Amino acid sequence: MPAVSRPTSKDVAHEAGVSQSTVSLVLGGKWNGRVSPATVRSVRSAAERLGYRPNQAARNLRLGTTRTVLLMVPTLSAPFFGPVYTGAARVASQHGFGVVVSTWPDDAAGPADGPFAAPQEAIDGILASSMAVEALGEFRGTPAVMLDSGPDGAIPTVDFGVADGMRAIAGHLTGLGHRRIGHVAAGVDQWTFHARAAALAAVVADLPGGVLTRADCAIDVTAAKDAATRLLTAADPPTALVCDDDLIAAGAYKAARALGLDIPSDLSVTGFDDVLLATALEPELTTVRLPAGELGAQGMTALLDLLAGHHPAPRVLPGELVVRGSTTTPRTG
Repeated sequence: MPAVSRPTSKDVAHEAGVSQSTVSLVLGGKWNGRVSPATVRSVRSAAERLGYRPNQAARNLRLGTTRTVLLMVPTLSAPFFGPVYTGAARVASQHGFGVVVSTWPDDAAGPADGPFAAPQEAIDGILASSMAVEALGEFRGTPAVMLDSGPDGAIPTVDFGVADGMRAIAGHLTGLGHRRIGHVAAGVDQWTFHARAAALAAVVADLPGGVLTRADCAIDVTAAKDAATRLLTAADPPTALVCDDDLIAAGAYKAARALGLDIPSDLSVTGFDDVLLATALEPELTTVRLPAGELGAQGMTALLDLLAGHHPAPRVLPGELVVRGSTTTPRTG
């Protein structure tokens, strides 16, 4: 069977009775002020009749673009970052872009140690989630948007309202009557965790009789169990544990059970993020829901604006306190 040839821009030009350059202007979206609306309608109608589709790969070569965005995340094992990718990829696909994902190791010296030796040749832009802005210097000016990394005057940002989320958790616990609060804190040097810690400390500092103790740990169940155990075996242990992450909260659950403490009658526990694990725990976890998918979507939208020559304003996505069975009033006596 002979191969069926695809219609070309020359075919569209012949069908519409215009030049190929006019077809390129119309189908490339650059006709405004240069081609009449009637001619635009004629070209688009001809392209539709012929079933013409531009050769995107050839167009990208002409434009010097790859239509590829790099999403950098701290780890691929944390369940939180899956929805971030999904949200970013959904918006990207609507605009003819693809998204690749990689981690940026903390000790990487530069692009040669990262996913691309020459990133400016392989990608059009970067979404950098939960990482220091200084790392972007290694990408030699590639357009970038920071996600959940804190406000920055020079680079567009999309952040969560993590401080407000932590204040909501603290207000919930203090409203129940808790005054001795333990913070099982992520021992990670990232803006999001610094913001959570500062907000919690400020609430407890303003609380009459409030006492805040803290133990740092890796975002790991075993490390979190050890950190929570240190807090719970102190001379005057907390009646509530505030955990920086739902996975850390799972470690706090294990520590409580090992010490014979019931959740929530002996100890209230809260998490942060509201990943699927939060409802797998028993009792289900009180936590702050962060719209991870929306973070990726809004970040990709901001990056597309940046690539189009605009200057997207900073965006902050609010979290939502989700109260479940892991918190109650402290035991008296």
